[in-house]
Amino acid sequence: MQSTKQQLRKEYPQMYSQDLLNNMFRHPYTKIALVMRDLHVSRPTATGYLDKLAESNYLQKEKFGRSNYYINLPLVNCLMDTPNRHHQPENSAPEIKTTPVSKE
Repeated sequence: MQSTKQQLRKEYPQMYSQDLLNNMFRHPYTKIALVMRDLHVSRPTATGYLDKLAESNYLQKEKFGRSNYYINLPLVNCLMDTPNRHHQPENSAPEIKTTPVSKE
């Protein structure tokens, strides 16, 4: 988060704010409505901010239905790369249990 903060300040001093940074790291994703609410900006401003961040690879823009979601991949990777995430040794495969199906 600290390195992103420094990079954003340098690259986008006109749009950088602690509220924007908090919005990016509060959840693994954000969307236009959340930026509008958290930063108290208009829809076009929020869209512009998020699109710039996606173009600069800070966020990854994904469209689901009619909404755009902006995913913070470094945060997702950090959350997914936690020790004992599945309570299994690192090199072991997950155990898959199957139930036989009767062919009657």
